[in-house]
Amino acid sequence: MDGFDRLPDSLILQIFDSVSDVKTLIRCRAVSKRFNSLVPQTDSLLLTVDRVISSDSDSDSANDDVSHLLVTFLKSILKSIHDLVSPRPDPTRARSQNSPAQILRSFHNVRNLSIELPSGDLRLEKGTVLKWRADFGKTLRSCVILGFRSVVAGGETPVPGDDADFAGGLKVRVVWTISALIAASARHYLLKEVVREQRGLETLVLRDREGEGVVVMEKEGLRECGREDTCDAEEEEEEVEEEGWDRGRSRVPSVRMRMRHVPRMELKGGVWVEGATLVVVRPSLSGDVEDGDLAMGAFGGDVLYGEVVEALLKAKSYLLEMNSF
Repeated sequence: MDGFDRLPDSLILQIFDSVSDVKTLIRCRAVSKRFNSLVPQTDSLLLTVDRVISSDSDSDSANDDVSHLLVTFLKSILKSIHDLVSPRPDPTRARSQNSPAQILRSFHNVRNLSIELPSGDLRLEKGTVLKWRADFGKTLRSCVILGFRSVVAGGETPVPGDDADFAGGLKVRVVWTISALIAASARHYLLKEVVREQRGLETLVLRDREGEGVVVMEKEGLRECGREDTCDAEEEEEEVEEEGWDRGRSRVPSVRMRMRHVPRMELKGGVWVEGATLVVVRPSLSGDVEDGDLAMGAFGGDVLYGEVVEALLKAKSYLLEMNSF
C-alpha cells in the first residue's frame, strides 16, 4: 500500500482545499479512483479564466464601434424574423461549454469560490488608477470606486497645468462611476448561473488579474440571489440585453452616489496624486451605511489606497442620484 493511501479522506480534502486551483484539481481526478471520488467534494476553489470568449468583439477604433452598432441592429432584425418562424431555442445551448458554471458542474460541495478574469474591463488614459469593489445580492448592494493619478514621487510639488486638472471635472468623475457600475453589473450577470447551480456557496469573489475591480457576493447576498426564480432571472437578463446596445449585464437599480474629490494631495513618502476621487454608491432604497465603513472595507487593506481613502473621507461630499439603467 502506498503511503499516501494511508491518509484519511479528511486530510486529503484539506490538501485539495489548499490547492484550490480548478484546473489542477481536475487533473488530479485522473490519478486514481480515490482522487476521482474526492476531488468533487473540494469546498474551496479558484477558477482562473484564461480568456473570455464572446460573440461580440471589442474594438479600439471608432469605425469598429459604429460597425458593432450596425451589426447589433441587423442581428436584432434577423432575430425577430427567426423568432416568428422558429420555436424558441433552449437558452442553455447558447451558453459556452467553457463557461464558469459548466466547468464547475463536476464539483458538488463548493462553499468558497474565487474566479479570476484575465484582464480588467475599463479603458483608461495612461497614468490613471481606477479601482472598485461592488457587493451584490440579487442586485447591486453597494459599490465603492476610487480613482486618482500619481504625478510626482520624491517630495517635489507638482506644477499646476492642464494635466494637473486631469480628473478635476465632474464629467470625468461621473464617467468613471458609470463605467465601473457597468463593468460590475456585467460581472454579476456572469455569476448568476454559477449561483443558481452551486447552492452551497457561502462566499463568491470575481476579480481580474490587473486588480481593477472586484465583485463580491457573501452568504446573505447569495441566499437572496439563490431564492430568485430561474425563469424570472432569465427574463430579466433578456430584457437588459434587448433594450439597446447593452451586451449581457444585470440591471443597475436607482442609486445614490456620495462623491468626494481632492484636486491634489500629498501622501507619505512625498508621493503626490492628482484628481483623487472617492464615490460610494448605494441603491436609493437601501438603509444608511457609513461611507467610511464601506470605503475602508473595500480599500483599507492596502497601504497606499487606504491612505488616499482616509484623506478623501475628510473632504466635502456631494450627493448625486441616478436612475436605473
